[in-house]
Amino acid sequence: MKPVLPLFVFIDACGWEILKNDPFAQSLASHRRRLESVFGYSSACVPSILSGRWPAEHRNWSYFVFDPDHSPFRALRFLRWLPKMLVNRRRFRRWLSLFLKRPLKFRGYFDLYNIPFRYISLFDFTEKKSPLLPGGMNRGGNIFDFLQTRSIPYHVSDPARSETANLDDLLGHVRKEDVDFAFVYWPELDGLLHRVGHQSPEIPAKLRSYEALLERLCAVAHQHYEEVRLYVFSDHGMANCDECLDLRARIEALPLRMGRDYVAVYDSTMARFWFLNRNARIHVEDCLREVRQGSIISDEQLKSWRCFFPDRYFGELLFLVDEGVLIVPSDMGERPIRAMHGYHPNASQSYASLLTNHSDVPDDIVAIPDIYRLMTRDAELAHSRNRDEMPPVRTATLAGEPQLATP
Repeated sequence: MKPVLPLFVFIDACGWEILKNDPFAQSLASHRRRLESVFGYSSACVPSILSGRWPAEHRNWSYFVFDPDHSPFRALRFLRWLPKMLVNRRRFRRWLSLFLKRPLKFRGYFDLYNIPFRYISLFDFTEKKSPLLPGGMNRGGNIFDFLQTRSIPYHVSDPARSETANLDDLLGHVRKEDVDFAFVYWPELDGLLHRVGHQSPEIPAKLRSYEALLERLCAVAHQHYEEVRLYVFSDHGMANCDECLDLRARIEALPLRMGRDYVAVYDSTMARFWFLNRNARIHVEDCLREVRQGSIISDEQLKSWRCFFPDRYFGELLFLVDEGVLIVPSDMGERPIRAMHGYHPNASQSYASLLTNHSDVPDDIVAIPDIYRLMTRDAELAHSRNRDEMPPVRTATLAGEPQLATP
């Protein structure tokens, strides 16, 4: 039996508002805390957790950016001639994304979503590497670089595999006692919340299923490690969408042309604009100021959220809708969904959660990038103690005489 195993279990979208009145994992992790999230989507939140830094520092933020010189999608422009009823179907987009991922050499998450093929050659995709691998950040290192540099054996979930398959793989390592750290990623709750919303009875049922998985994991871990340090956390919550906004139609009604005067990406909760002439910026700003369901984000606000990029790589002008409003149709989808995230970080449903079985979480762990400090602290603690208590092994001297040595 080894001394210590830190288990960091990331449940996507399991926000504070979902858990605060639910007894979820109370017997396993009784200490719980609300955490501030990061402005943006999972493309910003997950890298922030894994690196301990904010988007302005690691430059993993939104997926699609205006960058025609580096666009890998030029060959897809011919698809604009195919019927929209085919190319805008979600199933077709998912299939095409999977088909393209290997030849494009993308190692992280990749989805074409609903980007119009007419304009797709204007865009680059920013997450070509996987943040769940060493060297996977756009700038700087992550927890897996940290573990690799220090030769700390670890397990990390493979997003391409199911939650249960990843758990089974981890349990195999736990039984062999060959890891000093584990990062578990469970994404299914996020997809469920998008479909049914946070008030659906399916959400407590999903939490109960996660409890069963956690109980199984902890039971096996306690058989092989004297101390199991459990952390269950999320990246954001999820707000129900009760109002739809066709922002694209308002912009396209202006005396401007996409690709000639401006370029836009319509995400689910915000729109990002780049301008090819000053007149276009004036028209777009005037239009957005008339939209009551949101507001233009100032540079000062972005700086306070640590999401300001001086080179305007992710957009020259950003418009954010109010919590509960969904931009649809958008470049993320043609049809409404029940719930979404990516709103103001201080909106009620934006907060993330942290649950643990240890009371020694420092008071300054207040936002999701701070989880990185818990991971590095516990990984070093476990590796040190597990190595110190390893039995000595026999080695041979040059004369062929055995002697005791510590690994």
